[in-house]
Amino acid sequence: QVQLVESGGGSVQTGGSLNLSCASFGGSFSRSTMAWFRQAPGKEREFVAYITRFGGYTVYSESAKGRFAISRDNAKDTVYLQMNNLKPEDTAVYFCASEPYGGTSFRADVYSYWGRGTQVTVSS
Repeated sequence: QVQLVESGGGSVQTGGSLNLSCASFGGSFSRSTMAWFRQAPGKEREFVAYITRFGGYTVYSESAKGRFAISRDNAKDTVYLQMNNLKPEDTAVYFCASEPYGGTSFRADVYSYWGRGTQVTVSS
């Protein structure tokens, strides 16, 4: 069983930055595709970014491109999401997700394991 624990959320003003972390416990982190999703109140969960097993390939949503950067440290079983130039529309709960067989997707239902989320609030 894999447990994912997010941290690093908080409240910032427009234009600010946050660096989210997600620590993985159990399973084989280095073999897993790792992703970040987010969910705003009243909205569906949406894809933000994913990173392949050895970090060689990253994919971002249109809203994240150029502002967010996903990275991973396989020695620490941790994935990160550096968020810069934050906007009020980035306000959401951010979730870390794992696909343990290395598959990649924008779809949430592909990911087997999820963290409980960390709140990001951006004020204008």
